[in-house]
Amino acid sequence: MQNSHPRTSGDSAPGDMDETSGSLASYTAGFFFALILTGASFVVARSHLLWAPGLPVGLAVLAIAQMGVHLVFFLHLSSGPDNTNNVLALAFGVLIVALVVSGSLWIMYNLNLNMMPASAVMEMQH
Repeated sequence: MQNSHPRTSGDSAPGDMDETSGSLASYTAGFFFALILTGASFVVARSHLLWAPGLPVGLAVLAIAQMGVHLVFFLHLSSGPDNTNNVLALAFGVLIVALVVSGSLWIMYNLNLNMMPASAVMEMQH
């Protein structure tokens, strides 16, 4: 049975391969960028290239750069008009993760702030 509605040039389903979905060169470039960023994070963590208090910030920058490499080279996320839903889904996912993490930290901070001191707990047990 043939499909009575042929696909137009801009009509594609998620997972369909097209000319922009990636090539061996794109995957290879992404792989090497990921290797370089991974190696750089190990070098930065094991050496004294960064000032010690700035080390977490440097590692966070390298981690964010690696997330960008994965999004662009492997998940093919771009700013094109056909990727609007993907970008919105990613932004919504980031929002949900940020809300869960910040809410958990806020709850733990308030619990710690309102905890009874250990000396008072010990006095109650006697």
